Amino acid sequence: MNSRLGTTASSITRSALPTTVVWDPAMTAYNFGPTHPMAPQRLELTARLAESLGLFNHSHVAVEAPTVATDVELFTVHSREYVAAVRRVSENPSRPEENRGLGTEDDPVFAGMHEASARLAGGSLVGAEAVLSGKAVRAVNFSGGMHHAARERASGFCVYNDVALAIQKLLDGGVRRIVSIDVDAHHGDGTQSIFYNDPRVMTISLHESGLTLFPGTGFANETGGPDAPGTAVNVALPAFTGDAAWLRAFHAVVPQLVGAFRPEVIVSQHGCDSHRLDPLTHLNLSVDAQREAASAVASLAAKHCDNRWIATGGGGYEVTGVVPRAWSHLIGIVTQRPVPLKAPVPEAWRNYVMETYGVSTPELMGDDVDIWWRSWEVGYDPADQVDRTVIATRKEIFPLYGLDPWFD
Repeated sequence: MNSRLGTTASSITRSALPTTVVWDPAMTAYNFGPTHPMAPQRLELTARLAESLGLFNHSHVAVEAPTVATDVELFTVHSREYVAAVRRVSENPSRPEENRGLGTEDDPVFAGMHEASARLAGGSLVGAEAVLSGKAVRAVNFSGGMHHAARERASGFCVYNDVALAIQKLLDGGVRRIVSIDVDAHHGDGTQSIFYNDPRVMTISLHESGLTLFPGTGFANETGGPDAPGTAVNVALPAFTGDAAWLRAFHAVVPQLVGAFRPEVIVSQHGCDSHRLDPLTHLNLSVDAQREAASAVASLAAKHCDNRWIATGGGGYEVTGVVPRAWSHLIGIVTQRPVPLKAPVPEAWRNYVMETYGVSTPELMGDDVDIWWRSWEVGYDPADQVDRTVIATRKEIFPLYGLDPWFD
């Protein structure tokens, strides 16, 4: 383990791992306009709910404002030409550069775009530095998760890829192996592309199939570049996959490969647009299952990485009823203060949403569903679409790590 990772599991108590939560209201300046799905209100509502639940008020939790990532930091994963283009459209939004994804329907340009985007990116860099220095063992930047941004262009509501920036900072700080786990409904194509030929980084993405959802990529046969075979892992789930099938797929692929790859840090992206009420996707998950996924990532970090884990947000477009609950659960799990699914949503928060947005919100923190799933050990069902997806991924990747795609 790199010496910069100064805090060891033996030097802290399990119930109080030092944790950094990145938040500042300035993060809502990432704003594509009033009709765009990426509503900044989802961030403010998440922070307000988490605070109402007392998640920021623990002695082991430090709430830190993000820095604005410098150009030098951005250059670690983005080209100089691309950063210069973002700066140009930020200063003059009347001149978009659609060849770089700037000024499209997905990524409309706005004054101050560079600084707003670099601030979200800086949030994940703050988390990475906290983990590297030993100041924190875990960190969460729920405003981040901009996983579609590629080295040379914006895409899918994402301008700078904070997930990739955090991973690169960890690598530059001496971390030797990192697993990126992405559970957004959309394929984490930008993060995958940036590290596609880097054997130090395994990117695992569980997402709705590109046959039915943007960005149209992320199939089982995308497995890594020539110098890094088996480091890109994709589980392309059919539309309308629900809780039990999604969790079966996760547990049939992710724990085995994390164990085989032996990461020193896990970096995860928790887009909650897989929820059944999300207006842009076609998966059928509950908040309960999304919480279970975050809990599973936490367990993997505890087992393999001495708890070292950086979590980010991502997609999520049901702004009042889903995103704040899902990400408050994420914050609770990262900070080791999980919120029970049957806990009531604080009345003051519900009243605020009604008064501000005229929307009624759920009364409980969960969706009150049964998320039981069949483990892979029960057996492969060739008639099941999700099982066929899982076995396709296992056949592509497992043999490269000495694992049996049928039985491990």
